[in-house]
Amino acid sequence: MDLSDDERDRCRNELLGLGLVVPTGRLHDNRLELDAGKASEAESDSVTVIAPEIALIRLLERERTRLRNHLDQADRAHHTLQTLAGNFLRTETLAQAAGVEIEIISDYRRIQQVLEDITDTVQHRLASMHPIARGREIPERALDRDRRQIENGVQVRSIFNQRLTSVPEDADHLRMKAKLGVEVRLSPVVPMNMIIADEQFALLPADPEDGSAGAILARGPALVRSYLTLFEHCWHTATPYGEQVQPARGGDGLTEQQRAALRMLASGMKDEKVARSLGVSLRTVSRMISELMQELGASSRFEAGVRASRLGWLD
Repeated sequence: MDLSDDERDRCRNELLGLGLVVPTGRLHDNRLELDAGKASEAESDSVTVIAPEIALIRLLERERTRLRNHLDQADRAHHTLQTLAGNFLRTETLAQAAGVEIEIISDYRRIQQVLEDITDTVQHRLASMHPIARGREIPERALDRDRRQIENGVQVRSIFNQRLTSVPEDADHLRMKAKLGVEVRLSPVVPMNMIIADEQFALLPADPEDGSAGAILARGPALVRSYLTLFEHCWHTATPYGEQVQPARGGDGLTEQQRAALRMLASGMKDEKVARSLGVSLRTVSRMISELMQELGASSRFEAGVRASRLGWLD
């Protein structure tokens, strides 16, 4: 046959694939030819012909083996899916029935886009609370969202830590928000960052102790209403911006910040967490504890807690 090398290789490979020929090897060696010095068939490029009926039987067996392997893989995949369904499907079904969706967001850019999406879709009310005034976000971007929301007739309410009024940059930020029409209130304790839109969306930290851990986006009123209840409690206990000139002191002479710190310490909270909750430095918390112990005439934190409880300062 007058075939080029490429054509010959293509035909040879096709016949090999069909099993109609097989490469020759030591099995096909001729002893006499080997004795005469001829190379072994294993070193040649020769093939030998297989009877078509034998080739067909082998081809069917090979295909049956391949299908059997696929079925085994399908069985394993089905078993894995059943296990996953048993663990998660019921929870997911219940969530869908309640109209609840949860999304974990780790990318900061995605978080910023969610904030923009909320700004574009909120229709009635937006509520938020912030332990700090200026985090990683550019302040002007947050103010621009406030302006757009208010121009669209949205009621915007925000709670901030009251110590921010003593930081010039933060105080300016609060003043600009209030000037735009944002209802701002101040509190000695703001538990975490949280943004709620129309009882439909809630954006909150994945880990309140670690601001870099990402965020949780909750959708659906069945879940969001619970977060809104927490916000409303904080809102009603906070002081409207501009009304608090001096730190208010109770009959016991404590400021609200000192009282909050005392309650948290009495509950066993560590200094680092108290500092984060109050939005102050660890050094400020240490100084505050020292002043409280001196005020109570206590020589230890435990004794201070006991005396504060007896005096009703923790009520």
